[in-house]
Amino acid sequence: MLPGWVAGHYTQAECWVDLDHLIQAAGARGVLDHIVGIDAARRSVRLAQGQWIEYDVLSLDIGSETDTSWLQSLGDKLLPVKPLDDFFASWPRILAAAKAKKNYKLVVVGGGAAGIELALAAQQAFKQTGVDGCVDLVASESGLLPGHAKGVQTRVQRFAERVGLGLHLARGVGTPDGVLLATGQLVPADLVIAATGARPVAWLAHSKLGLDAHGYILVDKYHRSVSHPNVFAAGDICARADAVMSRSGVHAVHVGPVLGQNLLAALSGGTLRPYLPKRRSLYLLACGPCYAVASWGHWSAEGQWVWRWKDWIDRGFIRRFSENPQTQIAPMVENN
Repeated sequence: MLPGWVAGHYTQAECWVDLDHLIQAAGARGVLDHIVGIDAARRSVRLAQGQWIEYDVLSLDIGSETDTSWLQSLGDKLLPVKPLDDFFASWPRILAAAKAKKNYKLVVVGGGAAGIELALAAQQAFKQTGVDGCVDLVASESGLLPGHAKGVQTRVQRFAERVGLGLHLARGVGTPDGVLLATGQLVPADLVIAATGARPVAWLAHSKLGLDAHGYILVDKYHRSVSHPNVFAAGDICARADAVMSRSGVHAVHVGPVLGQNLLAALSGGTLRPYLPKRRSLYLLACGPCYAVASWGHWSAEGQWVWRWKDWIDRGFIRRFSENPQTQIAPMVENN
């Protein structure tokens, strides 16, 4: 729902789940801090404030970082999408700065779903608030939405061109003045939002956990560490040893109930359940205004009705964990 919030369709409160209610319903203890290290041999996690927390079973789903290695020369003009807390705090200030300046230039780097949705959302926000400025999207020469069907790519590019989004299908590097493309063209920028590829958090390299060639936690079909059976992981922080999975929130959501059961099974000596990723996933791509493009394998569609479908799914997901959190905890326990 982040692009919808950027475009002005949602408030912040409508986009997040209040974890306090879920924690209380589960009878758990919440600790708000950043992990800065793990010692899997000692079964302990180190927090930013210096505290060590020991564990019998550990589950990690902290996502990844945005790889901005080729954009660092932008300095203060660079805003990575992740961590999301920083982006949520920064976007209102960005919009205010854009409204106060003539010919404001915003550049979004990244041709995947996140980059496209954010660029179109920013374009809509500029339009709705009367910003005198423009939004450009820089993707690689491989084009928009690599991995999606040609029909999806065509629909999204056609819509982006129709609303006046500047498209640059070439690799670029950051400079103090903007993004310099491989073609030699400079795309000037007052701010650059990086929605580029993911990279694992640096402290994983010293965790003693088994990692894949890219530095992600290597897990089996149960999403259990291949090196430490008392450690589980899901989402962007891990990679499957037995299957290739895209780094998509779809998998992070679908593996949740399976992972929940496996954590309880690990504590009680029960049977673990494998997560079987589907061959294709449904993607509903927000396009700024109340309009969206659907992608499912080779099938695609677009229109306001796709946005209403997406909005119904997104609001329903948040509502499930906000209205009566106890009902989200009990079924998981009953099944074990």
